[in-house]
Amino acid sequence: MAEAPFEIAKAHRWFGIDLNNSTMDALDAGLVTPESCEPYIHAAHASCYHWMQVGTVANHGRGEFAVASVYAAAGLGEAALRHVHRYLELIRANPDELEEWDKAFAYDALARAYAAAGDAAAAREAKIQAQAAGDAIADKEDREVFLNWFKGGNWHGL
Repeated sequence: MAEAPFEIAKAHRWFGIDLNNSTMDALDAGLVTPESCEPYIHAAHASCYHWMQVGTVANHGRGEFAVASVYAAAGLGEAALRHVHRYLELIRANPDELEEWDKAFAYDALARAYAAAGDAAAAREAKIQAQAAGDAIADKEDREVFLNWFKGGNWHGL
């Protein structure tokens, strides 16, 4: 196999950032729907893959969050649950490597995943956990970022 004409680690980092940012922008704008989800699913998985090559545990976890969020927005609850559970596993196994706001975002993604899977009771419980974790974020700016995301959620009637 020929040698790459670029620094592979830099390429992984660039694609991890670019694909994550474009995915999150699409989620923020409400562009991810069951009808439009395919490119976003692939972008989120690609971002997560690139972060797994060169990033930290936090980068990997946040990649799992993006994947779970896209699947939930697409109405694919089972797939969303698989990835949000991986994010929660990474948080629990590496508490010193992730931020306190990661837990709030993980519970938010869990609520959305359960809602997409049709489990309204579990979605409501996870939504309560997300709100509590968000309210507990000490840094005001980080808390506002989370609460803005949280308030904009598609809760499938919850």
